[in-house]
Amino acid sequence: MEKVRFGKTGLMVSKVAFGGIPIMRVSKEEAVRVVREAIKLGINFIDTAHGYADSEEKIGEALKIYKREDIIIASKSPANDKKSFNEQLDLSLKRLGTDYIDIYQFHGISSAAKRDAIFAPTGAMEGMEAAVKAGKIRFPAFSSHSLPIAMEIMKSGRFAVVQLPFNYIDKAAADEAIPLAKKLDMGFIAMKPMGGGLLDNAVLSFRYLLSFDSIVPDPGIEKIEEIREIAGIVERNEQLTAADIKEIEKLRTEFGPSWCHRCDYCQPCTQGIRISSVLSMKSAFKRMPMSRALEFVGSAVESARTCTECRECVKRCPYDLDIPVLLKERVAYYDSLEKK
Repeated sequence: MEKVRFGKTGLMVSKVAFGGIPIMRVSKEEAVRVVREAIKLGINFIDTAHGYADSEEKIGEALKIYKREDIIIASKSPANDKKSFNEQLDLSLKRLGTDYIDIYQFHGISSAAKRDAIFAPTGAMEGMEAAVKAGKIRFPAFSSHSLPIAMEIMKSGRFAVVQLPFNYIDKAAADEAIPLAKKLDMGFIAMKPMGGGLLDNAVLSFRYLLSFDSIVPDPGIEKIEEIREIAGIVERNEQLTAADIKEIEKLRTEFGPSWCHRCDYCQPCTQGIRISSVLSMKSAFKRMPMSRALEFVGSAVESARTCTECRECVKRCPYDLDIPVLLKERVAYYDSLEKK
């Protein structure tokens, strides 16, 4: 598979990465097979996270047979403070069976509160900078679901890589964030290239993404046939057709404005409801084992049951979602799955 220069990191990475969330659902043996098949297909960029259950351990097992320098590993820490960051980084290194991680990200800087905590004295940024000096991390990075916050952090010049949601439905990054990353020579990882499981047409998804030459899509992979299909599309450098564009416009209309972009502008909720977690729960059920998905969104759903329908969130939502109605729908959906 063709390799491309990944911004100021100078790393030569495959034109598509391997996302490590879905292998939580399969056995270690199967996960190893899937990761090694991806590498066999020419994918040298593996992305996971401290919080993805046993994903790091499974990837570490899969990578034992390869030269470390031949694989580019990315992982993430959700920590806000230096102490937690250091502990999570060391655990990631142990799980992955490596002395260093190429690209280590702050996981989900999507609110001003998290941003401020990370950059405060004794915050996680101090841990990140020390780990870079110690050689445990090669390049500092972060992921986010908030474009305004992400772009502010990108402009700080303290990071080499950014990871943001991007697909033919969630396309806001195309207007400013992707051009900014290109201008700053930052690597750009396209998170949720298939909408976190909401989009089921790989051909359409990756033809669209291939029209952007400065990004690396990071699809979550569970099965060998999935990565073979995606790698084939990328290898052939398939381009959007007129029919594809028409289909994308149709799907955008069908999705309409009633899906959560996880920008969290609706927050804070007076009842403490984690609105975006509830509204996007279907993605979790598509990516995770059922029991873990129920556990993952359970507390958020419980908080949603306390909604007073004050509609303050509706006033703040830039996409005009009728959030109280959508919360009720998601709670009912969760209850139906829990019964099963």
